[in-house]
Amino acid sequence: MCGIVGLHLREPALEPRLGELLAAMLGQVVERGPDSAGVAVYGDPRLSPPGRTVVSLLGTSKAEVEAVLPGTMAIEADATTLVHAGVDRLSAALPEATVIGSGEGFAVLKGTGHPVALAESFGLAGVTGWQGVGHTRMATESAVTPEGAHPFSVGPGQCLVHNGSFANHATIRRELRAQGVEFDSENDSEVGARFIAHQLAQGADLEKALKLLCERFDGFYTLLVSTGDSFAVVRDAIACKPALVAETDVWVAMASEYRALDVLPGIEHARIFEPEPEEVYVWRR
Repeated sequence: MCGIVGLHLREPALEPRLGELLAAMLGQVVERGPDSAGVAVYGDPRLSPPGRTVVSLLGTSKAEVEAVLPGTMAIEADATTLVHAGVDRLSAALPEATVIGSGEGFAVLKGTGHPVALAESFGLAGVTGWQGVGHTRMATESAVTPEGAHPFSVGPGQCLVHNGSFANHATIRRELRAQGVEFDSENDSEVGARFIAHQLAQGADLEKALKLLCERFDGFYTLLVSTGDSFAVVRDAIACKPALVAETDVWVAMASEYRALDVLPGIEHARIFEPEPEEVYVWRR
């Protein structure tokens, strides 16, 4: 049992409130995942300045980054350090650090502990932007570590949050490794994220990648996947993991429980529905 929240804004006037609204949504699904939490946010000019690649790292600090790469800008947010530099340069300078996200206009923040406390340490309420996703984790398949927290971001600007478990993740991990795909954790959700990234890299669009995931993965799951221009939801064939979508003219939101949607402005006018099994829903910017 984990908690998922996501918000895709259609109205620029709401962008200054993205972090405030996402933090409120996250606070409503704490009981579903008290072990750890994380968010991915799109469009905040402080975390991800326009035209700059931002890399989210675990296993290092602002001081360490600035010591090995003088003049490089870094921001510390709990266990995560955001660095405004290229991935290759960082990997060479900080080989022990783990990359948990990279891209332009995009930042991933995650850690262990109470989700509300983590949101405060991230400064989430002050974040701006046009899209955000969040997750509260109750660990089942791997240890409670920042690396095991969601979102899993393994492609440029792409991330996945997951409620459920993949029964055949070990088999698919072996198949992907045989094709040269590397992994950072033993978490089953990372396998789903790597599979999607692999399909996108081979030319599939997001809808096709998620349809292929439904064909290949066994288990129970609700997934929210975001990219630099898209926001997508899919559930397994039985659809036993909860999910609700709410849509208005100014935003689209998804959450594991209605109370996380109830904090949004104009919810009383939203079209609210439960996603159908194995149907892929995609909204684009």
